[in-house]
Amino acid sequence: MSSTADNTDLRNDVRRLADLLGQTLARQEGDELLSLVESVRLAVRQGEQDQILSKLTDTQTISLVRAFGHFFNLANVAEQVNRSKVLTDEKNATGSWLSRAVDNILAAQKISKDFDQKDLQTWIDNFSVRPVFTAHPTEAARRSVLGKMTTISELLQQPDSQTQSKRLAETIDLLWQTDELRLGRPEPLDEAVNSIYYLNELLQETVPEVLAEFASEVKRLGVDLSLSAKPLSFGTWIGGDRDGNPNITADVTRSAILLQNSHFTRTLLLHLDQLVQGVSISTKLTGVSKELEKSVLDDLEKLPEIESRYRRINAEEPYRIKVTAIRHKLLITQQRHTDNSPHVPGRDYKDSAELLSDFEIMRKSLMANNGQLIATGLLERITRAIAAFGLSHAKMDIREHSDAHHYLLKQLFNDSSAEIINKELESTKVIDLTKLDEQANKCLKTFVTSGELIDQFGPEVIESYIISMTKSANDVLAAVLIGKLAGLISLDANKSFAKIGFVPLLETVAELRAADQILDGLLNNKSYRKIVMMRGQVQEVMLGYSDSNKDAGITTSQWEIHKAQRKLRDVAHKHGVKLRLFHGRGGSVGRGGGPTYDALIALPWGSIDGQIKMTEQGEVISDKYGLPALAKENLELTLAAALEATILNRKPRQSSQDLNSWDECMDLISEHAFSAYRKLVDQEELPAYFYASTPVEQLGNMFLGSRPSRRPDAASGLESLRAIPWVFGWTQSRQIVPGWYGVGSGLKAARLAGKSDLLQKLLKDWHFFSTFISNVEMTLAKTDLAIAHRYVTTLVDPSLHKIFDQIKAEYELTVAELLLMTNKTEILGNQPILARTLQVRDTYLAPIQLLQISLLKRVREQKDIDPLLARALLLTINGVAAGLRNTG
Repeated sequence: MSSTADNTDLRNDVRRLADLLGQTLARQEGDELLSLVESVRLAVRQGEQDQILSKLTDTQTISLVRAFGHFFNLANVAEQVNRSKVLTDEKNATGSWLSRAVDNILAAQKISKDFDQKDLQTWIDNFSVRPVFTAHPTEAARRSVLGKMTTISELLQQPDSQTQSKRLAETIDLLWQTDELRLGRPEPLDEAVNSIYYLNELLQETVPEVLAEFASEVKRLGVDLSLSAKPLSFGTWIGGDRDGNPNITADVTRSAILLQNSHFTRTLLLHLDQLVQGVSISTKLTGVSKELEKSVLDDLEKLPEIESRYRRINAEEPYRIKVTAIRHKLLITQQRHTDNSPHVPGRDYKDSAELLSDFEIMRKSLMANNGQLIATGLLERITRAIAAFGLSHAKMDIREHSDAHHYLLKQLFNDSSAEIINKELESTKVIDLTKLDEQANKCLKTFVTSGELIDQFGPEVIESYIISMTKSANDVLAAVLIGKLAGLISLDANKSFAKIGFVPLLETVAELRAADQILDGLLNNKSYRKIVMMRGQVQEVMLGYSDSNKDAGITTSQWEIHKAQRKLRDVAHKHGVKLRLFHGRGGSVGRGGGPTYDALIALPWGSIDGQIKMTEQGEVISDKYGLPALAKENLELTLAAALEATILNRKPRQSSQDLNSWDECMDLISEHAFSAYRKLVDQEELPAYFYASTPVEQLGNMFLGSRPSRRPDAASGLESLRAIPWVFGWTQSRQIVPGWYGVGSGLKAARLAGKSDLLQKLLKDWHFFSTFISNVEMTLAKTDLAIAHRYVTTLVDPSLHKIFDQIKAEYELTVAELLLMTNKTEILGNQPILARTLQVRDTYLAPIQLLQISLLKRVREQKDIDPLLARALLLTINGVAAGLRNTG
């Protein structure tokens, strides 16, 4: 299908949904609203919208903003469906992402001596990709709204019919009658339910198919993927991320995991119901293994709950009895977890490994008795899905700020220096933990509860303890010592264990630059080295994209993260440790977002050594996983990119001479970009400008998440503001500073230094640089300084307008330098369809943003804010987020 045809189909779908929305407006609110919408659209095109908008009542404003907001919601659905169709057509024409990746590997294998069959088997056996769902609050749309948009997307994929049109109209009516705004701030378990919705969908359909294709494709490489392998799994921070969120307690963590387990069981039962119908294999017609016979007899003895009717009618169908027994044991396991009662061997599952062993018994029996196709069909798909999800549905990561650990240790030892921590790590004396204050005890209880949950659910339930704001190896060792005191680890030579791994999170430029020293310091510590050894010689390090961007600007953030990965790779190699990098990427470019495939391929050589984690958050989750077809494509794409990077990106792709010159050029760009960015953010007046020119103070009223938008006990300046509201504010006002500011200054410095030809080469030959520039170009296209100027002139004190002039000058410089380097005449010049899409969106965005400016001005002038006015303002925020497909 050509891109023109793609765009025609998309335009037709958008027009159809817009017409249905118009009919809804007429039905629900009367022809007056429909006429108003059309009048405003026409006025925007003619630049005469101010006159109409200034005369609106508050009620009309709300209806108008809702109408435009729902247009964006429907347009977004149409775009998702269209993207799914295009990807399917591409797959039919050129093969799946996975098949193309395997083709590339096979082609490389023919001409290269870099790896042999044994290497391939080892790398793929240890291959692990893990998306980690977080509760970071960047999804403006409510679950109720998202659910209806999912229904619309499913209907759009059906053939046109009268019934389909009626159901679309019905759903759009329901959408109009659903409040877009949350009534209150969600609690952590509300957030857990939201993520579980996607996990359920993935377990039910998508992941079994993706893993079956992955196993089939790597077989072309001569690799048999074991059923216990976990090339894909899922993680979660929801209920485990404590950093700055006082609402996350040990009890919340336990409840979130119990909730996940119950949903895993419920969804797996659907697979088991399908399996029990399928495995009607009779012993009259084929044999079964002795192991299966014994296993079934044991199950019948230990599970008297299995009804006599099943025992009678399935007496000669042992596979059916076995699946029925698995079903009973799963339900008993779920009840055991709820009651926190002890494991009873044979009646419930101690952990995921026991559950998988029951499937392995059936598989071996089938393989030995002419059931190869059956064993490698539905049974194998379910088995691989269980390996991917585990009884807990997703591995929980625990995260806490480094200060919390030092606070606790100072209460116990009056000190938390490296000397004290190392001494206590080696000590065998018992420490009195009963005299901690409430804050320190809350921190300790996190460790204790983690150990209890690992004992209860098995080792896969919680794998990592992440220390945010890690500035030195000692910050990690402080958490390790608390883990020892809480019984999570033991360094006793007679009884050593490490139930959990410890992960430094490097968030600011200073820590990224010191990444090698921090990791080297950890791995040189004898006590810590024992823990790494007990954890399979794997060390995880997390890289923070959001805070480093806020700290240093996009250019320096991206470059320092890239260099940090190289340094971490080299240190891990020196110590003989496998490095697993955890990329803390947000959805927007300003928080490290952007196309996943490009991002993975652009990583430094050797940095994906078969294992990688990355956060999925906010609107990215619904965008990537909202439709089964898109979820499948995104997972395949991520697996394919990681597989290629693991096997084909194990050595430098450039000569050391080239790389040195490229690094020098990028250092120069980064230095000047950083200088320009800090010149902006270091101004004393910037906080006042930022808060005045953006609706950031309204973020708390959006009730996006359970975590406060500011770090606790912090001042009111920008330092305390989290990265999400920082990006949120700039995005809403269309300044989008975090996505491009400083890039122009950096590129200009390189050009003036005579590096124009080198920049062209970097753009052509360096994945890192081309991906970086592509993401910046996208953000520039979404920036609209004409709209931003309206925010500034209406809302900002004239004495601060000079800051906008500074932003405008850097924007114009960045556009000019980008066009000069890329030899284009306009931003997105080589992507006309996307440019046109953004233009169309601006027709609808402009009135929402102009109304937002007016409403912000009025709200700020009121002592007692009119609830109707406040509601209208929050709806404009929702509308802009939907229009730009970005919140933070």
